[in-house]
Amino acid sequence: MHGKLLTRLSSALKPAPSLSHCKTCLTSTTFQQRYYATEGEVDLVVIGSGPGGYVAAIKAAQLGLKTVCIEKEETLGGTCLNVGCIPSKALLNNSHYFHMAKHDFKNRGIEVSDVKMNLEKFMEAKLSAVKALTGGVALLFRSNKVELVKGHGKITSKNEVTALKPDGSSQKIKTKNIMIATGSEVTPFPGIQIDEEIIVSSTGALKLSKIPERFVVIGAGVIGLELGSVWGRLGAKVTAVEFLNSIGGVGIDAEVAKTFQRILTKQGMQFKLGTKVTGAQKTPSGVVIDVENAKDPSKKEKLEADVLLVSVGRRPYTVNLGLEELGIERDEKGRIPVNNKFQTVIPNIYAIGDCIHGPMLAHKAEDEGIVCVEGILGGPVHIDYNCVPAVIYTHPEVAWVGRAEEDLKRDKIAYKVGKFPFAANSRAKTNNETDGFVKVLADKHSDAILGVHIIGPSAGELIAEAVLGLEYGASAEDVARTCHAHPTCSEALREANMAAYCGRSINFG
Repeated sequence: MHGKLLTRLSSALKPAPSLSHCKTCLTSTTFQQRYYATEGEVDLVVIGSGPGGYVAAIKAAQLGLKTVCIEKEETLGGTCLNVGCIPSKALLNNSHYFHMAKHDFKNRGIEVSDVKMNLEKFMEAKLSAVKALTGGVALLFRSNKVELVKGHGKITSKNEVTALKPDGSSQKIKTKNIMIATGSEVTPFPGIQIDEEIIVSSTGALKLSKIPERFVVIGAGVIGLELGSVWGRLGAKVTAVEFLNSIGGVGIDAEVAKTFQRILTKQGMQFKLGTKVTGAQKTPSGVVIDVENAKDPSKKEKLEADVLLVSVGRRPYTVNLGLEELGIERDEKGRIPVNNKFQTVIPNIYAIGDCIHGPMLAHKAEDEGIVCVEGILGGPVHIDYNCVPAVIYTHPEVAWVGRAEEDLKRDKIAYKVGKFPFAANSRAKTNNETDGFVKVLADKHSDAILGVHIIGPSAGELIAEAVLGLEYGASAEDVARTCHAHPTCSEALREANMAAYCGRSINFG
């Protein structure tokens, strides 16, 4: 998402393309019309300016729709830009530099002395990135003529959204179409009260005023591991408590998860897997966490921490949207049901992103926003969730797309496996970043790529080639026969595809 944003910023001042420039890809007769609202009415109101909402609003304006975006927060960009993806990656990147300077430079022949952490400056660098990118979204809105309305958006009829202002006033907006892009919020932990100082959510963990000596994380998923890595690199003793028996969250390949845990353990992170948290109490010196074995509750333990991070996932944010009044029901997880065109039960009211089904990822919301807008104008609507990549931005990074080996075994799909270790990759060796491997899963009969799993240097960048291959139905042989620059870490992906093309197969029946 962030690279896309910078690209958009560089072209923000150029005139928005008219539909005549898009005829090769948007051939519908409906799509080739310019839609302008009648006086007093707009074509589209987008509720929420996160990655899904702001991208959808800009796309709609570029395609000729008179567009309004309603945002309740002071700055644009949603959770991702303000208290999610962007600030966490800034902290991850800079904490890695600090850790290298303190523990790794000497091994590389670089001698520095008296390496210190200036936490205030460290946080300022994070805030600088956030400010630049949220301001960039505001610039894109202005240059593309998206009208921004501040307030909490509530749908008051199928053709009206009311912006509830902080001062108690309100503004009604008549519209032909409505898009709900309200994202998600931190899932609370029953019985544990978050104060964002001692007991924190991801938001509080991004702005601690001092480095804790003992940092306990409830949940060894993506967010917990990333933020645990940040504070661990800065000197905290980190313990991750996870109810499941593996780390990494939903979708991660089991073999990758085991390797991932081994590497993080070597880095100093401790894990208590198969462990249930039953409560937490603040004390004068911090917080005491009560845990027990998930299978044997008689095995209890107390953990002490200076800071406790509650990181047990996120839930759709659909508070006071007016859904109930309109008869738009939510499912058992609080998500808004939509069809394959992102329409709710009311056809001109759409929903995208974290508040509907699918992975809660910024890039997934972006793609949904774009194709949803195109669908409103009569264009084709298609998104393949099997081709949405996932990345954990620790060091090394972890990334995957498509099916995991456990999925294929469960569904009894005959497949081939190809693996290649970064220890045998020239670039990884010269960079002294040899932990991890690339794993490719391909169909036994057709050789079509079914899934790619990477743990190692630049995994989040390398996965893009795998996503492209999966999206276009490439075989392992296709990638294996594609020339890759030498020496690069991308050669590991080629080698893994070569191994899959010629590799061992797993059969069923």
